[in-house]
Amino acid sequence: MKFESPLIFHNLRIVAYVSEWRSRYTYKHSVESTIYLKQGCENKGIGSVLYQELLKQLREMGLHAIMGGIALPNEASVCLHVKFGFEKVAHFKEVGFKFGKWIDVAYWELIF
Repeated sequence: MKFESPLIFHNLRIVAYVSEWRSRYTYKHSVESTIYLKQGCENKGIGSVLYQELLKQLREMGLHAIMGGIALPNEASVCLHVKFGFEKVAHFKEVGFKFGKWIDVAYWELIF
């Protein structure tokens, strides 16, 4: 399912959007959510406000599964996902390369 992201908020520090989980028709009711908070914006409740609104809109769109990928370690992001009912469903070792080193990426899932 091709669609415009239901929420994009950007003020040079904060971004929230969704993208297709997979391009095949079978996955048309699943998306991957992304919220970026640049340094200095974390631990102020901004992520919670964005996720609350984003999830509301996704539910209203009739989506079923929301995936959140997190480059590890990232305790704040893990806590945010858990707060909204996401459950850890996958952990991939050294699949990303960031800041000059290999990193693990894990996925959390929320089913409506």
